[in-house]
Amino acid sequence: MDRLLTDLREETGDLERLLGPDAWDLPTPAEGWTVRDQVTHLAWFDEAAVRAVTDPGAFREEVRRLVEEGFDTDRIVEERRSMPGDEVLEWFRTARGRMIEALTVLDPKARIPWYGPDMGAASFATARLMETWAHGQDVADAVGVRREPTDRLRHVAQIGVRTLSWSFVVHDRPVPQAPVRVELTLPGGDVWTAGPEDAADVVRGPALDFCLLVTQRRNRADVGLTVAGPVAKEWMDIAQAFAGPPGNGRPPGRFA
Repeated sequence: MDRLLTDLREETGDLERLLGPDAWDLPTPAEGWTVRDQVTHLAWFDEAAVRAVTDPGAFREEVRRLVEEGFDTDRIVEERRSMPGDEVLEWFRTARGRMIEALTVLDPKARIPWYGPDMGAASFATARLMETWAHGQDVADAVGVRREPTDRLRHVAQIGVRTLSWSFVVHDRPVPQAPVRVELTLPGGDVWTAGPEDAADVVRGPALDFCLLVTQRRNRADVGLTVAGPVAKEWMDIAQAFAGPPGNGRPPGRFA
């Protein structure tokens, strides 16, 4: 858990370094969202995470009310678009710090309520790192910076693999029973793997490309993955590592 939270802090720092004073109103690849909206989204859910950890009963009731009212993440960011950039940054820093502090004292297997099923604390922290990296990619694209990939991508890859079934469910498709082998080369040179070695369906390639695809930050046509087998091919067409309705992904060629 300590190593995971250290990686989360470092991923947070990489995002913060992209947030210059002229960045806030730049449009990002997420349709209708600016850099301000991306950071607002993270800050809001970090605050929610603190409530989920510190008062799970009240948080469950909060989620119930939100669902009844029609939970809309676009409305969350729209309501805060008048916030100056420096205030958004301070909000994000404060919320992120409190969230990490709350997670620090938890057993990695402690259960945390969320907007879907409850999550183990380690999985919860991994999901927040994935969200930070993915929204950070949108910010990097908006400001025109190519981020240097790190071996923290293994956390994003882990979420990507764990959400294979979810990717099919959210697209109203039957969940396949055949296993998929994933073999990814991390930026440092190590190979990260998941799934049985003898699986007929296989995904191989750079960890960065896999993570960009499963978080829908790049189109499949623009990543260098080798995909074999019908299940693996279908999965890579619909992969979605985040919660919510089916994402629109990115058009091909834009970031080739």
